[in-house]
Amino acid sequence: MRLIIRYFFRTLRLILTPFMLISEKLSTPKSVERSPEEQGRVDNACENLALYQFSACPFCIKVRKEMARLGLNIETRDAQHDDSHRAALAAGGGRVKVPCLLIREDDGNEQWLYESDDIRSWLQQRFEPAGI
Repeated sequence: MRLIIRYFFRTLRLILTPFMLISEKLSTPKSVERSPEEQGRVDNACENLALYQFSACPFCIKVRKEMARLGLNIETRDAQHDDSHRAALAAGGGRVKVPCLLIREDDGNEQWLYESDDIRSWLQQRFEPAGI
């Protein structure tokens, strides 16, 4: 019975994935406008960030949409299909759960932030332009 349930959900995920990705492309908001200097500072800050994600995960899509809205160039790492990223997520964050934002501090410390709402809130607090 477990095998049947597992294959049912795998098939369902296989069928729904293209629709979720197309929906993401069609509903991703436009990026906020920044001056070139300000965008350069944001891009420099984003070099210390990496998002571990699965392409069709609805919570990951939510975070990627927020990244697009804020105009953030954060590296995305596919923890579903790349074994090295999956291993890094398990070793650093302690569990293979996505989305997970890796935040590297200037002093070398790393923070692993789970939960899409927490990640979106952190990004908004850090990168939301004044006046919006």
